[in-house]
Order: sequence, then structure tokens, then C-alpha cells
Amino acid sequence: MEQGQFLSAGPAVRQLTGAAVERRLRAVTPGRRSALTLEPEGTRGDHELNPDLYDPTQAMKAAAVLIPLVESADGLSVLLTRRTAHLRDHAGQIAFPGGRIEPQDADALACALRESEEEVGLARDLVAPIGQLDIYVTRTCFEVTPVVGRIAAPLDLTLDPFEVAETFEVPLAFFLDPANREIQSRTYQGKTRYFYVYLYRDHYIWGATAGMINNLVEVMLGGSEAV
Repeated sequence: MEQGQFLSAGPAVRQLTGAAVERRLRAVTPGRRSALTLEPEGTRGDHELNPDLYDPTQAMKAAAVLIPLVESADGLSVLLTRRTAHLRDHAGQIAFPGGRIEPQDADALACALRESEEEVGLARDLVAPIGQLDIYVTRTCFEVTPVVGRIAAPLDLTLDPFEVAETFEVPLAFFLDPANREIQSRTYQGKTRYFYVYLYRDHYIWGATAGMINNLVEVMLGGSEAV
């Protein structure tokens, strides 16, 4: 499927189970690209809507995030965080738990689980990893590996008050509805930049977070198996 293209989200897709999400992720994982060997065509990132942002000569920093899918009687929801307002980078923005891959991390999964435990108190043994999305390249030269994990509700979280102002959940069905995705723009350093946006209640989800959600949606809507 071409980037940015969606199939119609029918009722069955809107009611995806955790097991169905896992099957769809497993089906596409073998084609994922590795970090630090990227080429412009076929990679994901801020440059999808702004091609001039891609610079293959830039040194990249490896990072990882966890996309937590919370399973409850009401269905699947996506756990997100809002960063505190005093942080130097991306203050106040909506994000997934995650950060730079450190030397002690065995891989992207280990990083995503460690960061989630540090930021929101999500014990790693409560997370069932079910796959990865495409590596996402940011304009700030991070190559982010999004790791998707299933988590059973209810959650008992303890937030790091320095980094995380709040957590909230968004029904996966909300993201699967194409009507809820927008492409917006703003002028930055004299250039018009475009980015994906999801507006959920009073939460403005945009940038890399929205781009990774967009990738998740494409995977979910790209299959036709029964849920």
C-alpha cells in the first residue's frame, strides 16, 4: 500500500482484537528495514510529507518507543503520554514512552520496555511484545523503532513527574477512522512544513507520534483476515 493511503475501516476492522493486531503485525514484520541503513524511498519519517528534510549524510541516533495497546472489555486502546512543559525537547507534546537506545539496552525492545518502566511505571513483565512498525526518521536525526505491545487492563501506573505530565488512552477505533486523520501545516524557518494530526478531545496528537500511528493504521487496514 502506498504511504498515506487508507482502506475503508469497516465494522470488523474497528473491532480488532489484540490477537488480530498481533497477526497483522507478524505478517508484515519480515519486510521491515534496519536502522542506520536507510534510503529515501520506502522509509518512514517527517520527510514523507516534506521530502527536503531527508539528508542521508546526517549521522543518525537510534531510539525506540513502545506503542502500548491496552486490552479491556471495551476493546483496544492506545496509551499515550503528555510530556511536561519544562522539558528542553518537545515540551508539552503527546508522545509514546521511549527514548534513545543506551549501551545497556540489548535492542530496541529492551530500550522501549526500560523507558516505559522509567517514564510511566509500566512493569516490563506486563507487556507482551507483538511486533514492530517501520523505523521512523525524525527531522532531529533520530531513527525510532516503534515496538508494539499488548497490555491487559486495568493499568496501575506511576508517572515520572519530571518527564510525564499525564497519560491517557485513545480507542484504537478512533485512529482507524480515516475521518479522524488530518494533514496540517505551519511555517518554520521560512518553509511550509506538513504533518499528520489526530485531534482527540483536547489532545493534539501530531508530528512523529501521529506519523507512527499512521503507520500502525496502514498495517491494520491493509489486511482482510477475520478478527
